[in-house]
Amino acid sequence: MRITRNLEFMTGSKEEKLPYRTPDFPYIASQAELDYYRERFVPWHWHRAIELFYMESGEIQYCTPHKTAVFPAGTAGMVNSNVLHMTKIRSHREKNIQLLHIFDPKLLAGSQGSLIEQKYITPLITAPQIEILALYPDQPEQSALIDSIRGAFLLSERDFGYEINIREALSKIWVQLCKISFALLQDNPQRENRTADKVKQMMVYVHEHYTEKISIPELAGCVFLSERECYRALQNCLHMTPAEYIKSYRLQMACQILADSQMPITEAGYACGLGNASYFGKVFREFAGCTPLQYRRRWQNCDKT
Repeated sequence: MRITRNLEFMTGSKEEKLPYRTPDFPYIASQAELDYYRERFVPWHWHRAIELFYMESGEIQYCTPHKTAVFPAGTAGMVNSNVLHMTKIRSHREKNIQLLHIFDPKLLAGSQGSLIEQKYITPLITAPQIEILALYPDQPEQSALIDSIRGAFLLSERDFGYEINIREALSKIWVQLCKISFALLQDNPQRENRTADKVKQMMVYVHEHYTEKISIPELAGCVFLSERECYRALQNCLHMTPAEYIKSYRLQMACQILADSQMPITEAGYACGLGNASYFGKVFREFAGCTPLQYRRRWQNCDKT
């Protein structure tokens, strides 16, 4: 099982880069040690892959555009394909460890346009009302499904037939997810994915231009929205104003620069779009609770241990 302590993203995007061993078998079993994530949260991002997880210990909170759910130890969940989401650590008393099955829907669907894809995969992954499913052990039907999700991690990659066995296990889990989702699938809200698509495009624009001055009219214009529509879209999907998102992303990049390089603090502020050392130091302390230099020492020392 792959151990992860940070996420990698596609260049100029917040679509997660997933290191499948081979494109022919798009699946990863991962153990996320969330306490090592630098900001103690995972920023807004998305991926085509299904994110199926079990909380081994600790407690985290998932946010999607239209739902918030808390997952203590012993619970499980599923984040749907291409859904914007972020997570926050909620437990500070024990290690926060999450086990994840990450897989492209085509792993279960087989050939494009197959009966399995049409009947079982597409209806669920394209349902806008199903952003995230929360599974709790106090519900008998969900408890059995949680056991199946956790049990699939016990399969060993070293065993002959592993790929067939893990696909079989995930297929059985998927059937149960479809059954649990049946009532939700009957609900057909007039919720459009176009807003989320516009937000993703604006996120990409920020990621490509964060070192420059970005005005709200400029950001709105890149996706042909008015300023008012831009504010509404980001507020509805990310629960942030455009200015807050731009600032948040610049601070994330500041953390990366401080932890991964020896760039002088005076230059780091400009490199992440936050300007001179005085302003950079002020907003960074508000965000991280320490100075940029203290942050660098903490994380560079952490990487050595």
